[in-house]
Amino acid sequence: MKVLILGASGLIGSAACAAAVRRGHQVCVLRHQTDPVTRGIAESYTMDAANLPMLTQAVIDLWPDAIINAAALSSPESVDAQPELAEKINVAVPRQLAQLSTHLGARLIHLSTDMVFDGVGGQAYRSTDLPNPTNLYGQLKLMAEREVLEHNPEDPVVLRVTLTMGNSPGGRRSVHEKLLHALASGQRVRMATDEIRQPVSAENLAEVMVELIERRDLHGIFHWAGTETLTRYDLACRILRAFRLPESLVEPYERHADVPGGREWSMVLPPLLGKLRNFPASIATQVEELVVPSDLQPWYQKQLESIE
Repeated sequence: MKVLILGASGLIGSAACAAAVRRGHQVCVLRHQTDPVTRGIAESYTMDAANLPMLTQAVIDLWPDAIINAAALSSPESVDAQPELAEKINVAVPRQLAQLSTHLGARLIHLSTDMVFDGVGGQAYRSTDLPNPTNLYGQLKLMAEREVLEHNPEDPVVLRVTLTMGNSPGGRRSVHEKLLHALASGQRVRMATDEIRQPVSAENLAEVMVELIERRDLHGIFHWAGTETLTRYDLACRILRAFRLPESLVEPYERHADVPGGREWSMVLPPLLGKLRNFPASIATQVEELVVPSDLQPWYQKQLESIE
């Protein structure tokens, strides 16, 4: 199939490109500034996705069989800092893609987030549970879900995902990259002991998305994550141990003291789990895949030498 991927230079988008190329699909990408690093991409176009007329023309010109939307302002902080841009990228673009995919008869995979829930209750969320976002990021992502399902009622997949692990092209996007850069810059790093997440591997997620464009019998809202839940602090400690760095480099603290028991964003993966050939990745597997960003190699070597 001809597969169009938005957000191809990001952590998830670049992994999706690689997975689609491996499966033998013709991959086209729309990028903002950074060139995608994946080899085997058939066509790559520079454009501002927030320019909806330009986006529309590009998609119609390409006429893809499937669209994977991994483009987003992907953190609550970036959304709060640029709310107008966030509304365009995180809501208006998915709406337009839903309309276009309906017109073209293209399969649409749209990424959403576990943050459409409030994390209160201490139980894993099902895809049918009532959302209740607590920040602007979650609110916009929920709006996008509803826009996608309204404008493409027959064949979309809204895939809610969680904290994403992996190695991004620029070395600054994923959990461990942000952690190591913060440590290298001398920042005080605090990690919450009362926020439970269910990390997912970007590579594993990408394989699932590519399988979903090949499985048009599956549509609607689904959840995907890793096999295990743990706190942000425990995750940071697992990452530090994997790189042979002392756990004392991060400081535990309570972030959600106002909520008894803290907040938990874990997800029930069936019915999607069991219908696919792909399975979720364990934390051990995800951590084994991580590498130190190239620009941090000198700092990292000094850290290891000081420990030895």
